[in-house]
Amino acid sequence: MGLRDELLKAIWHAFTALDVDKSGKVSKSQLKVLSHNLCTVMKIPHDPVALEEHFKDDDEGPVSNQGYMPYLNTFILDKVQDNFDRVDFNRMCWTLCARKNLNRNHLLISDDDAFKIWCIFNFLSEDRYPLVMVAEEIEYLLRKLTEAMGGSWIEEKFEDYKMQLSSKQQCLNAWELIELVGMGHFSKGMDRQTLSMGITEVFQELILDVLKQGYMMKKGHKRKNWTERWFLLRPTSISYYVSEDLTEKKGDILLDGNCCVESLPDKEGKKCLFYIKCSEKSFEISASDKKKKQEWIQAIQTCILLLKLGRPAPHREARQKRREMRQKQQAEQEELALRMRELQMANENKQRELEAMRQKLEEAAASAAEEERRRLETQIELEGRYRIDLEKEKMVRQQMEEQVAQKACELEQYLQRVHELEDLYQSLQGALDEERQARQDEETVRKLQSRLLEEEVTKRAELEEIHLTQQRAISQTEAEKQELQRERLAKESALQDAMQQLQLLQDERQQALQQYQEVMRKLEDAANNTKSWKDKVAHHEGLIRIIQPGSKGPQKITNWGPAAFTEMELNLREKDWQEKKGKSAQPQQNL
Repeated sequence: MGLRDELLKAIWHAFTALDVDKSGKVSKSQLKVLSHNLCTVMKIPHDPVALEEHFKDDDEGPVSNQGYMPYLNTFILDKVQDNFDRVDFNRMCWTLCARKNLNRNHLLISDDDAFKIWCIFNFLSEDRYPLVMVAEEIEYLLRKLTEAMGGSWIEEKFEDYKMQLSSKQQCLNAWELIELVGMGHFSKGMDRQTLSMGITEVFQELILDVLKQGYMMKKGHKRKNWTERWFLLRPTSISYYVSEDLTEKKGDILLDGNCCVESLPDKEGKKCLFYIKCSEKSFEISASDKKKKQEWIQAIQTCILLLKLGRPAPHREARQKRREMRQKQQAEQEELALRMRELQMANENKQRELEAMRQKLEEAAASAAEEERRRLETQIELEGRYRIDLEKEKMVRQQMEEQVAQKACELEQYLQRVHELEDLYQSLQGALDEERQARQDEETVRKLQSRLLEEEVTKRAELEEIHLTQQRAISQTEAEKQELQRERLAKESALQDAMQQLQLLQDERQQALQQYQEVMRKLEDAANNTKSWKDKVAHHEGLIRIIQPGSKGPQKITNWGPAAFTEMELNLREKDWQEKKGKSAQPQQNL
C-alpha cells in the first residue's frame, strides 16, 4: 500500500464525518476548510482559487465524493511529498471524525489510545470502501496487543467471538474496533495502564515503524564517556534520546546496505558490547545482558539486509502477504462455489430427465392397462362368435404380455439408474465434505509454514552473515597467497639470472685457466731455453749480465727478471678481454 492509499483512508473518514445526512455529499464551504487543513498539515501551498474554478458550475449546492476526488488528486495528492508528520495529519482527520462517531461511554481507554487504534485500523483495513477490517486482521491485532501486554492468547475465546461476527460478514469498522478494544473484552485482568502501554507499543511498531526500543549505554565520540540512552530502531535509522519520553533527541544512526554490526569483547569495564559501523561514523554500544545484545544485533542485521534487498519493514511485508493469501483463498472459494453450482445444475438436469422418464413409463403402463381392459371386453363380447379365432387371439395375447414384460424390465432398469444417481449424489456430497475438511487442514499447514518461513528468514540472515565473514577471510587469504606467489616468482627469476651469470663466470674462468696453462707452458719452454743459454754465458763469461736498453715506462719484475709485457700492454690486453667477456655474456642474457 503506497502513501496515496494511506492518505486516502484518513481523508475518507474526514469526508464521511462531514457528510451529516449520509447522502454522499458535503457542502462546498466545508470542503474549503478540509482542503486548507490538508494542505497546511502536509506542507503543500494552498490555492483557494483552484477549488472555486473546479466547482464553478455548483456554487451553492453540496459537492459529492466523486466530484471532490479529481480535485483532491490533482491539487493535493499529486503535490504531496513524504516530508510531513503523518501523526499530525492523522490527528487532524481524527479530530473531524471522532466527534461524530466515537462513543466514549464505558470505554476503558483514553482518547489518545482510541486515536492510535484508529490509525492501526487504517493500516490493517482492506483497500476498499467503506473501510472494514476482516477477522484475520482483527485476530492479528488482538494477538499482538495481548503479547505486548504480557498476556497469553486464548484461541477458543476468539473463535467464540468470530461466531458472533457471522452476522456482520466477519468484519468490523473503525468505531466497532475501538469499542471492542476499549471495552476490555480481550484484556480482562489487565489494568488500564497496561492496556495503554500495549496499545502504544503496537502503534509504534505498525504506524511509526519502531522495530525495537530500549535503554542501552553509548560511548561518546568526543569525551569517550559512557551514557545511558533510550534507543529506537526503525527500518532506516536508529534514534537515541535522553529518556523514553522522547522529549530530547540526541542523534540518529543512519542505516544503509553498507553498514555492518559486529560483537565486541568486554573492555573498559563494560560488558555485552557491540559495534555499529556506518559510512561516516562508528558507534560502540553496551546492552544490559547477552540476550538483549543478541536481540539488538539480529534486529539491526535484519534492517540492513532489508535495505540491501530493497524490501519494506517486516510488518508491512507480512500485511501484504496476508492480503495476497486472502485474495488467493477468495479466488479458490469462488472457483469452488462455481464448481458446486455447475454440479448442482447438472444434478437438477439429471433429476428432470429421470422425472420425465418416470412419467413416460407411467403413461406407457396406463396405456397398456387401458389396452388390456379394452381387449378383455372385446374378448368377452366376441367369445361366442369368434371361437374359431381363439388361437389367433391367444397369439395376440402372448405378444401383448411380452410387450408388458419388456416395459416392466425397462422400468426396473430406469429405477436402478435412479438409485445409482442417488448413490452418486451421496458420494459427491461426502467428497465435498472431505474437501472442506482438507481446506481447513491446509489453512492450518499454511499458518505453520508461515511461522517456519519467518524462522527460516532469521536463520538465513545469520547464515548470510557467517558466509560474508568467511568470504572476507577467504579474500584476505587469497590476496596473501597471490603476494607470496609473486615474491616466489621474482626470487626464482633472480635465482635463474644468478645461475646464468654463475655459469658464464665458470666458462670464463675455465677459458682463463686454459689460457693460463698455455702461457705457463710457453714460459716453461722459454725458461728452459734461457737456462741453457745462461749456463753457457756463465760458463764463458761469468756472472755478467748483458745490459740492454729498456722501455721508458715502468716494467713488471718477475722472478726471472723483467716481464715480457709492459704495464700498458697488460692494460690493453685486459681491456680486450673485458670486451670479449661482455659480448659473450650478452647472448646468454637475451636467451
